[in-house]
Amino acid sequence: MKEFFKFMFASMLGTFIILVITFFLFLGMIVSLATFADKKTVSIEANSVLHIKLDKPVYDRAPKDRFNFFMPSGLDFEKVPGLNEILDNIKKAESDPNIKGILLDLSLIPSGFSTVREIRGALSDFKSSGKFIVAYGEIYTQMAYYLASVADEIYLHPHGGIEFKGLAAELFFIKGTLEKLDIDVQVIRHGKYKSAGELLMYDKMSPSNREQLDALISDLWETMTTDIARDRNLSTDHLNTVADKLDALEAEKALFYELVDGLYHKDQLLAALKDKLGIEEKAKIQTVSLAKYTQTPDPAKSKAHKDKIAVVYAIGNIVDGKGDDLTIGSVKMSEAIRRARENDKVKAIVLRVNSPGGSATASEVIRREVALAAETKPVVVSMGDLAASGGYWISAPANKIFADPSTITGSIGVFGAFPNMQQFFNKKLGITFDHTLTNKYADFPNVTRPLTDYETIMIERMIDKIYQDFLGLVSEGRGMGTEQVDAIGQGRVWSGTDALEIGLIDQFGGLQDAIIAAAELAEVTEYNLWSLPAQKDPFQQLFDELTGNVNAQRIEKELGDFYTYYQHIKYLSEMKGVQARLPFEIRIF
Repeated sequence: MKEFFKFMFASMLGTFIILVITFFLFLGMIVSLATFADKKTVSIEANSVLHIKLDKPVYDRAPKDRFNFFMPSGLDFEKVPGLNEILDNIKKAESDPNIKGILLDLSLIPSGFSTVREIRGALSDFKSSGKFIVAYGEIYTQMAYYLASVADEIYLHPHGGIEFKGLAAELFFIKGTLEKLDIDVQVIRHGKYKSAGELLMYDKMSPSNREQLDALISDLWETMTTDIARDRNLSTDHLNTVADKLDALEAEKALFYELVDGLYHKDQLLAALKDKLGIEEKAKIQTVSLAKYTQTPDPAKSKAHKDKIAVVYAIGNIVDGKGDDLTIGSVKMSEAIRRARENDKVKAIVLRVNSPGGSATASEVIRREVALAAETKPVVVSMGDLAASGGYWISAPANKIFADPSTITGSIGVFGAFPNMQQFFNKKLGITFDHTLTNKYADFPNVTRPLTDYETIMIERMIDKIYQDFLGLVSEGRGMGTEQVDAIGQGRVWSGTDALEIGLIDQFGGLQDAIIAAAELAEVTEYNLWSLPAQKDPFQQLFDELTGNVNAQRIEKELGDFYTYYQHIKYLSEMKGVQARLPFEIRIF
């Protein structure tokens, strides 16, 4: 009987292993087919319209994975283009004789201000080709309308509306939650405006935090209304009047105030497009999506050149270690910059930074590689939605820094947070702790007790040193005195508009502007782009998801607006050491 069960379990185990192997072989075959399909060249019909719909988050760099196993809709082999591909596609469409115009199919755009503004700038350039841009939405959120306002004509559904209301900055505070749990967090920081610990310490904004946020959203709103006013031939006063009354929520009022050009049902929109294309009423409009258009050859990039410009993408929180596609790991990022620095074919490096910062140590590891690269070849930084604190730390040594007026940057300051959970364990859970030590501070730091006065002094000393180091590296990189840097530092965040005025950046511009500037500095006219760090292949991405390593993009899709809070709490729980990070998790809407 014993041998029987032994044989039976062995057979079951063998069958299970075979099934698992077969399953992964099958998935590998699916991945191969999907990848093949993705690489297949798509031909564009004559008289086509490029259909742009941005209802999913736009990342700086196109993700490689083709799968959405954790989405309710199941499999979806059409990938979401990254900002790099969107900009390339719009540029390519300018000279494509088969593309007659662009349809902006808009409602919700879950992407950052600077990202949308870069796309808007590319669309503005597209208009100069003489081709049309038409925008249509059943409803427009404020960000969607901002993008739509670049179009030649804007149409709105008769029962729709526009969320045009001005900008608000919302922060969340968990001091009350911590008090209910009997958790005390000791925050040590350097910088008047370094308000990173305020969500742990207060139940509302401090006066200095409110001051910087008021200035920030005022700059962003001025940028938005100025752009809309210019392209719609309206005044900013007119736009503020509409926003103050929420009048654009009604379609008829939106038309009355000239925010749109017509109230159309979908069939009326299609009729208008057919008229622009010069086709008959019963003819079919040929459209191509951004994802499909990515697969069409670009004559401007089809040639192989010996010279390269490396575009290194630094996206997400800065962390110690390897990181992943949506975090900036000190190991992975420094290796990527080093590869570009040591490659003789790479004539210049563009560092695309979209980060709120993070570990001060990891930031310095990366900054060192940026500084070494800048000694051997031009390094140009392109700032995205965020390049703050640690994000600015790694940018400082660059030869030139580009940012958008709506970029959030600066935040030159550091802090450390040390939770004391003694009362939580004792009173809430009934857990107590005891220690035996070889030295007086052998258990430092420890969440089961408060910091001693001496430990607090030592941490303050360390944070002050790191802040002084931060001032020094910015001073060296930007050619400014340390006192001057300190005056604009203190943890304060700045809009790109103010950052240009105070010398933290050199020029307004997006990713493509930075690439052009890098080529000019390197004195090369013909080159190919080389994207770094290397991304995971689709099969590895799929394997990670199936084995529990679900990436942040999946979680963001599921949580929507709540992802911001999840991300911040997750980051706080994983935070180690002194941080050079944006002082808050800000939601601007």
